[in-house]
Amino acid sequence: MSSDFSGETPVGLVRFILLDCETTGLDPKKDRLITIGAVAVVGGEILLDDTFEALLEVSYNSPAVTVHGITREQSREGVPEEQALQAFLDYLGDGVIVGHHIGHDIASLNTAYERHGGFSLKNLSLDTMELALSLEKAGAFGEIDAFAEFSLDALCSRFGVIPHDRHTAAGDAFITAQVFLRLLRAASRQGWNTVGKLLECALPLKGQ
Repeated sequence: MSSDFSGETPVGLVRFILLDCETTGLDPKKDRLITIGAVAVVGGEILLDDTFEALLEVSYNSPAVTVHGITREQSREGVPEEQALQAFLDYLGDGVIVGHHIGHDIASLNTAYERHGGFSLKNLSLDTMELALSLEKAGAFGEIDAFAEFSLDALCSRFGVIPHDRHTAAGDAFITAQVFLRLLRAASRQGWNTVGKLLECALPLKGQ
């Protein structure tokens, strides 16, 4: 699914999809999706009635269980990967995908889509860490000390976002949405008010 947004589309008219995936490991080419969580941001607001969450069936326990806490037994309540992928595709539409280190999530999804349908996502995407880095370099946070680091936890601390349900897909998507709103406000103060400008400053690194 490709995006219908042009580079000159005002940020306020875009449906941003804040995405997070929990996986069995850090290699998108071989590890499997466990959960997918997403929430939409439109017009500077988080839309709590526009969300997505899926638990997928997994066939084995991995060391990543210590992070996300979902075991093979718990995943039996989930749905087959192909079903979850189609449901997410229907939800996503032409939304612009946003996330922290989003390159990893997109690579994981694309591996799964290649496995089941022989295609990959074509949606525009941007990375909140890259956007925060670009904003700091532009002096957008001049009223506060320079950022010591740009992890999601560090940005939550900086912006006063409570990291509730951390390391769950839906929880991290919502946390990142709150951080993203702060970044959008900073971007607006810099005059970065179009999709093209945000993408220019926040392209995710491949496989990040």
